[in-house]
Amino acid sequence: MTVHPIEAESYRILAERVDLSRFGPLVAAVVARIIHASADPTYADTVVADEDDVATGVAALRAGAPVVTDVQMVRHGMPGLDARCYLSPSGDDAHQGLTRSAAGMRAAAARHPRGAVVVVGCAPTALAEVVRLHAAGRFDPALVIGLPVGFVGAAEAKRALRAGGIPAISNVGEKGGSAVAAAAANALHRLAQP
Repeated sequence: MTVHPIEAESYRILAERVDLSRFGPLVAAVVARIIHASADPTYADTVVADEDDVATGVAALRAGAPVVTDVQMVRHGMPGLDARCYLSPSGDDAHQGLTRSAAGMRAAAARHPRGAVVVVGCAPTALAEVVRLHAAGRFDPALVIGLPVGFVGAAEAKRALRAGGIPAISNVGEKGGSAVAAAAANALHRLAQP
């Protein structure tokens, strides 16, 4: 894979400023990609990921697992992946009390009940719905990248994800966002390449 000189320089600077040696190689690659995409070294202190969970996600991508996202912005941030977004149209008011993004995750679970890689970077309600559907036995993703952003519900949804027994990549706190979630997925995609 050819790396653009700007990207190479960014990673060189990152290596000077951030010590990722406490992570295993797979998690370190994900954290580095997140920091590279956000220019925020604090993710080295807040990302929560397990080497085995990242390996599960990489294996799922290698096996052709479907990738589903909470919003189109996350989907468009992963040009190398054939990601799908089931966010319902804004005019659709048949969400049964759910937000549009949570309804989209319900639709994703119906279409891909087992083995998907789920990437949530915008909507805490989407992540909360993934956790709820998993607890109900209706959704069994291979891996959930749960990095939504926001003052309302983001930290709580990520905490529930980590407690829910689902292989996951998340972080502690309110930070996150579409670019960060896409960066984590892009890191997995790179790791999955032969």
